[in-house]
Amino acid sequence: MKLLLVGLGNIGLEYVHTRHNMGFLVVDHLAVQKKVAFQVSRLATISSFAHYPYQVYMIKPTTYMNNSGKSVRYWLDYLKIPVEQSLTIVDDITLPFGTMRLRRKGADAGHNGLKSISHALASNHYPRLRIGIGNDFPKGKLSNFVLNNFNEKELQTIDDHLDKACEILMTWCNKGIVDAMNLFN
Repeated sequence: MKLLLVGLGNIGLEYVHTRHNMGFLVVDHLAVQKKVAFQVSRLATISSFAHYPYQVYMIKPTTYMNNSGKSVRYWLDYLKIPVEQSLTIVDDITLPFGTMRLRRKGADAGHNGLKSISHALASNHYPRLRIGIGNDFPKGKLSNFVLNNFNEKELQTIDDHLDKACEILMTWCNKGIVDAMNLFN
């Protein structure tokens, strides 16, 4: 059996430590824990690890955030993984920094990555882990906020939040979404 973890973000050195790359940061953190590396492939970088009874695949789309759906659709089809056996990790400005919410489905809430995935799948019925990045920005400055690096205060706790996100991902792998939601939401 197979599972797919999708970390959303933007490729390029200028985006590496930005708030919008929270999904990339989480799967990168899990890759370090599992001692695996990402390899460049079609529409994404990909990595995997065995986690009995699953083979867990992780992707970071190389299509930029606004076209993430193209990569997600390709890898779900290529790996023959049902959408329910995928989990998308995404930044969320509606949640305070570090707050996490696991959902079976949901609206895109204006997030272009989720909007792209919903369009590519013709559905918003796909699991996601929303990770709060806060919303401390002036009106009209959303893109500046999400495309900027974390501030000093956020950097002091980011590793703890990444650890917690990885714990949620592994609980999802072990017990499924309902048990993971009951434990962490």
